Parts: sequence; structure tokens; C-alpha cells
Amino acid sequence: MTKLNRRLFLVAGLAAAGGAVALPGLAGASGPRAVAGDPFQLGVASGDPRPDGMVLWTRLAAKPLDIGGGMGTANVAVDWEIATDEAFATVVQRGTETAIAGEGHSVHAEPRGLPAGAEFFYRFRSGTFISPVGRTRTAPAAGSDPGSVKVAMASCQHFEEGWYHAHRFMAADEPDLILFLGDYMYEKQSGLGTKVRGYVDFDEVDNLDEYRLRYAQTKLDPGLKAAHAVAPWLAVFDDHELANNWWGNGTGWPAARKQASFQAYWENLPLPRSMKPTGPAIPLYRRVPWGTLARFHMMDTRQYRWQQAPNNNCTEIRRTDRTLTGAAQEKWLLDGLAAGGSKWDLLGQQVFFAGRDVDGATGTCDVSEDAWDGYDASRKRITQGWIDRRVRNPVVLTGDVHRHWANDLRLNYFDHASAIVGTELVTSSITSGGNPGSSDPPPAEVAKNPHVHYVGNQRGYVRATVTGTELTAEFTKVSSIVEPDPAKVTMAVSRRFVVQDGRPGLQAG
Repeated sequence: MTKLNRRLFLVAGLAAAGGAVALPGLAGASGPRAVAGDPFQLGVASGDPRPDGMVLWTRLAAKPLDIGGGMGTANVAVDWEIATDEAFATVVQRGTETAIAGEGHSVHAEPRGLPAGAEFFYRFRSGTFISPVGRTRTAPAAGSDPGSVKVAMASCQHFEEGWYHAHRFMAADEPDLILFLGDYMYEKQSGLGTKVRGYVDFDEVDNLDEYRLRYAQTKLDPGLKAAHAVAPWLAVFDDHELANNWWGNGTGWPAARKQASFQAYWENLPLPRSMKPTGPAIPLYRRVPWGTLARFHMMDTRQYRWQQAPNNNCTEIRRTDRTLTGAAQEKWLLDGLAAGGSKWDLLGQQVFFAGRDVDGATGTCDVSEDAWDGYDASRKRITQGWIDRRVRNPVVLTGDVHRHWANDLRLNYFDHASAIVGTELVTSSITSGGNPGSSDPPPAEVAKNPHVHYVGNQRGYVRATVTGTELTAEFTKVSSIVEPDPAKVTMAVSRRFVVQDGRPGLQAG
């Protein structure tokens, strides 16, 4: 474990116990500060790496659990610097951003001109206050082969249902990249009878101040701060960042609430300024190449989908014009897959992709209408699209369902002898669903879906190492999410699978 990572674990442990950690000062830090209290309590983060830079993020909040974060209405100057070493002996860039009150005093710095495929350290200053140190990296240069990329996948972290211990272990892994696949925070209170910790604010958030406050409390978790500080993130939202099971331009969600949700999401994640929402829409889907080894196609399965079919209505579910992605995003994805240039194509998205029919009968639609099963034609167009384009290694990366799943992908899930044409790795939740018991019963529908290799009722994340010859995926589990003391929580690998280059489908690792 590196020096930075040891300190991240120390920060997480002391923060959970109510302690404080002194960090080195920024060179030249001086001057008056109008705000009383440390404005960097929400930590630091980076994201969306490219070969010459990335996004560096923080959000000022001297009183994180107050409306407005204790920052008032004035804009605040924030300095940043990025270095090749954690001691900041070799600073390669410095800059100043304005944390705008109308943007939740968030900072989205975007250094450019950095060398490709390199590791960096960064920090911020506001007045006399210094932020924690973060670790980040640039993507490999176009046309270069990085040899490998180490990825962690996570989703679904209801604050009230547990501690984010999985994030601490994710930080200890020191991945190159972290993919967060939706439900970063929850708009409503937990339905569990026993809550591990409670919200300080509202029953269900529906305006900008409330969304900001919900994010602030979520981001105070020390494990989450450690994971943000250790590697750049690629994040996409699912439904609970706005409202449960929302869809497209649904009339059940007023434009003002959608705009508030998207604004708060952008303010609180390390996203570029080009993704700042305009009105009740946000440009979320994008593509991040990793040299010639891999491409990450980060998708949006909420803003453009049709309404979920009611009551498992087969006529509606099987309409050939149904869409989960919308026509423009579908074309964007298939055009990107056709472009080639990388060995692995990784589709980061939110909802269950493989078929999961409970009774396994073709005459019924005993499926989740909110998942790709409810949009069968949309799934078939994309799957046939990568088959026609001879995509070498399509792998779908998924969140949402609060269990680990490992699936082979087919064009026809009712034909159990049909060709395997891809792979899906589904990460369980960080906390959502609560602390599972020691038993791990598979859902009843697994017997009817032989393309499913594994189901794990655990809290944890998936880590994957991608090389030119194979992708190795490990499904992790933490021993508890209700234990507040991180020193008493352990992590283990529950199952390991391998996907070989040019050979779709899962093999036991």
C-alpha cells in the first residue's frame, strides 16, 4: 500500500471516530478567509480522464449539513495545483477557479497539456485552508498500449442502510479507474425497519437545496471520500438521483425537479463543465478511450427511455420500436463500436442487461419492466449491432439490483443452445438492501436462465483487471455494513471469473 493509500485508510478511520488529520500545506498558502471553518469537508475527487488531463473536483462547505453549506452567497476563489509526487516537490500545473454560489460552490478544474498515461497528485487551497491530497491519472495516449487497466465498479449506496466500508477497500486496491453505475444517493428515506444512520433533512428531496444537502451528507462518509481521492471516476446516474424508476420526459417529474436533480448531480461529481446541465437535461453519455486496450462507453438509460410497460404487458414489451436509450444514443453507441481501435469495449450502464425471465416461458413476460427485459427490441438492436460490427470483446458493466451477477449474453435468451455473444458483470450495492445474512440463496429464476453463472447476495463491489489476453473479474464482499468501526470489518473475494480475448463468455477463475 502506498503512502497516500495508508493515509486514506487513516483518514477514513479517524473520521469515523471523530478525529482530525493534518495535511501538508500548499506552497504559498496565505491570506484572509471570510468563512469560519474548513471548507474542504466534502473531500476531493477527479474524473473523466483523457490523455492530456482530467477533471479535478471539490465543493466548498464549511457547514456541510446546513442549507447552503455555510458558504453564504459570495463566490470564492480556489487555487489548485497538480504534481508528480505526493510531497508536491514537482508541481507541473497551478491554477485558480471560482467556486460560484449558484453552482453550490463546486469546483471543476480541468488541467490540460499533461503527459499521457501518468500518475499525479492534486490539492486545493481557499484562504488559509488546504484540502486533502488526491491521486489521479491521465488516460493512455491514443494508439498506445498500456498493457493493462485495473477497474473497480460500484453502485447503490443508500446512506441510511449502512457504512460505506466497501469504498475503503476499493481505495486500498488503488485502481486506475472507478466506475460508479448509479444511485450515488437516494432521494427518499430507507424502507428498512432498522436504519444504521439517519438523514438530517427531508423525507423526500425535490428541490435544489434539498438535493445539495442530501449529497453533502452522503459525501461525508469517510470511506467514500477515500475512494474519491484514490483514482479518477467515471460516473453515470440511475433513478434515485432524481426519483424511483423515473423515465424519459415523464410527466410525473416536473421540469423544475429534474433540473434541480441534474444540477446537484453535476455539482457533486467530478464531471467536466461541458456536462453542466441546461434546463431539465444533462449530456451524460460519453466515451473514454484507454489507448488501444479498451474503451469505456458510459451510457444513460434514464433520460431517453420510454415509459416502463405496465403489468408485464407482453404486447407493449415486445413492440419493435421500444427504446431504452433513445435513437440518438443508440446510433452513438453502435457507431462507436463500429469505429474499432480497441481490444475491449466496456459498456458502463445502469440496469440489468441479460435476460431474466422468472418462469422461462416464451408466452409470458415475467420480467422486470424497468430493466432491458422491458425493452427487448432495444436490447436486440444493440446486441445484433455489436455482432454485425464484429466487436471483439463486448462486456456490459451494470449496477442497480443490489446483488452480484455474472452473466453470459445471448441474442435469444430462450434458446439455451444459442451462441454466447458477450458478457455482463453486475456489481452489488455498497449498502442498499441492508446487511445480508450469512446465507446466499440464488433467486428462483436462475434455474430458468442458464446463462447466469453466479448470483451473490452481498454488499461489495467488482474489481476487474483487463489485459490484452483476458479480463479477470473478482466479486468482493464486506463482512458488515452495520459495524461503524472500520477496523472490525473485513473484505473477501466471493467469486472470480475470466473472460478470454476473442472468446465471449465467462470461465471460472
